[in-house]
Amino acid sequence: MNDVQNPSDRGRQDVEKRWQDTGSYRSAALYVVAVVGVGAIACAIFLAVDRTNMVLASLVPGVFVLGGIGALVIAYRTYRRGGTWPMWQGAAWFLFALMLVSLAFPAMAG
Repeated sequence: MNDVQNPSDRGRQDVEKRWQDTGSYRSAALYVVAVVGVGAIACAIFLAVDRTNMVLASLVPGVFVLGGIGALVIAYRTYRRGGTWPMWQGAAWFLFALMLVSLAFPAMAG
């Protein structure tokens, strides 16, 4: 069977909100955990090494914004394949929210 779906079927599938794709959810959750882990390491380095270094302080929100952009790219690729993409979009929004919260680190260094 052809993996490419009819575009009208894809739209209907997006509206129904009955997704049973636990693999996609698990992948998105593990991606968020990995990005948050890297962000926590960047935060620990900033706090341990030099609290006045603007470059180290900018790494923390930088990790989250790059992780959010990466999640959106994965969401788009999943959407184009006809897969379940909203989990990835949610992961991106969560990482962007963490980026906004972590903007306090560069403010502390300045």
